[in-house]
Amino acid sequence: MIVIGIDPGVARTGYGVLRKGGRYPVPLDYGCIETAADHTQAERLLEIYERVSALFDEYEPAWVVLEKLFFSKNVTTAMRVSEARGILLLAAEQRKIPIAEYTPNQIKQAVTGSGRADKHQVQEMMRRLLRLREVPQPDDTADGLAVALCHINMVR
Repeated sequence: MIVIGIDPGVARTGYGVLRKGGRYPVPLDYGCIETAADHTQAERLLEIYERVSALFDEYEPAWVVLEKLFFSKNVTTAMRVSEARGILLLAAEQRKIPIAEYTPNQIKQAVTGSGRADKHQVQEMMRRLLRLREVPQPDDTADGLAVALCHINMVR
């Protein structure tokens, strides 16, 4: 089973592609889609859509898993990220890929044992649990991996 985890954003959308198999999940791909600040919101969303669509087509995941949006102060940022989430949901739905969502606290709890873990703890746990040579950078990439790993842990 292949799971693609996504940490949605407009400037940076982190992703992790994991295959559940054997004792440990295997990382197939991970990274960060970065869009240029001097592009319009529409151009940035198109780039995210095209890049994520290519990932979905290449890996044909059994699940697409998103981090749920959680903002309490910056409404403008929340709205922009919501637009990016819509693009991600659209791309998955077009391909009839099931979608799961988890809160940041659920993800941190599942991969570190603490819902209050900081970014560095999540990055280090991704390195350890997925047997990576280096800590995944930037932290959005580690978050994408963590989202996928959370789902794999939840469906065992």
